[in-house]
Amino acid sequence: MTALPVTLDRAAPGSLGVQLSGRIRDLVLAGTLARGDRLPSSRALAADLGVSRSVVEHAYEQLLAEGWLEGRRGAGTFVAAGAASAAAPTRPRPGRATAELVRLDAGTPWIDPRHAAGWRRAWREVSTARPPRGYDDPRGLPELRTLLADRLARLRGLAVDPDEVVVTAGTTDGLRHLLTVLPAGAVALEDPGYRAAVETVRGLGREVRDLPADGPAVDLHGCAAAYVTPAHQHPLGRVLPAAERLALLARAAEAGAVVVEDDYDSEFRYDVAPVPALASLDRSRVAYLGTAAKAVAPSLRLGWLVPPPERLDPLNARRLVTHEGAPWPVQRAFLTLLRDGYVDKVVRTARRVYADRAPRVAAALAPYAELAGPLAGMYSTWLLPQPDARRAQAAARSAGFEVNLLSDYCRSASLTGLVVGFGGVTDAELDRALAALTSVL
Repeated sequence: MTALPVTLDRAAPGSLGVQLSGRIRDLVLAGTLARGDRLPSSRALAADLGVSRSVVEHAYEQLLAEGWLEGRRGAGTFVAAGAASAAAPTRPRPGRATAELVRLDAGTPWIDPRHAAGWRRAWREVSTARPPRGYDDPRGLPELRTLLADRLARLRGLAVDPDEVVVTAGTTDGLRHLLTVLPAGAVALEDPGYRAAVETVRGLGREVRDLPADGPAVDLHGCAAAYVTPAHQHPLGRVLPAAERLALLARAAEAGAVVVEDDYDSEFRYDVAPVPALASLDRSRVAYLGTAAKAVAPSLRLGWLVPPPERLDPLNARRLVTHEGAPWPVQRAFLTLLRDGYVDKVVRTARRVYADRAPRVAAALAPYAELAGPLAGMYSTWLLPQPDARRAQAAARSAGFEVNLLSDYCRSASLTGLVVGFGGVTDAELDRALAALTSVL
């Protein structure tokens, strides 16, 4: 049964039943609902939308009459065969550009459409709020930094003052600003690892040194920083053990290097409680990077940085001169999203969705590949020979999906396999993608 990404506006003209039939019709035309997809029962959908059952029944009856849906006795309501021809132009076909494919990537989150009202309310507040007369505080809105400091203490065990929090335009923006106030030297980055961080370091003209992602810390002499993802290694999924955390901090202290902790998706553990932040062990040595991309939306381009105390003033002084703060409207909207509980709601619902989808992905791929790390977050990584991985990737593309190769995240490491995201898709799309992957394995 396919979950419907539908919201209704009670203030809009027209009946709710007409609205709902129009929303479902649009989903079919866009290809989000494909031929044969089963719709929720009228009772279940009415409960999800908070409307009476008669509203859903009216919408279904209208679409049945128009031929968009068909009822099957004893089975339910399905997207009719006739809808496929209308949806076909938006469906990727073999040989089309990758941009048209549905991406099963490691960074696109699931946002429950039932929370859309909170999103709209936040932006309405932005539209009525008075913007700064000139450039705003480069550290970020004071109220937002206060909420972020509270959140870090509550969820990550990281006790900081709001004045120690710097709002950024995303993770790589925070990394770039931090590196500009560090002394000359190479930057050690996990291999395999986050490709955007690698390109950010290279773009600043610094040497990239490979830091094994699945082993103990190495000598960091000659490095100004070491960038790591200790709570959920990207992309292997490994959690950095306590002994290796302490060893990494020791190696960094010996070399005079800063450890940069990218804590990109720690909120999405569904097997155990989130692992405490590495920065909670040594604030003087660790710079902490957080992001709104995995909880709310990558397109917000919003993050936060807690630098080591001695780097805070130089960083703020530089940003004051360059005016490189995060956009005020985005900060103002995120302030409302945090204050009103929207972020906590979408995280909780997404965590439940991931906890359901991760075992489904594992059940499909485990007979053919080896899981690289514990099931957590919105993706899982599977080790298998490169020819098999490429064959599976090609089959997915033929079915309209883009799945990344593990080798694309490697520099000197020789690991091969697939990185399968399951956040930014519907349940029906995920099932079709998994069927395509396993069809050739």
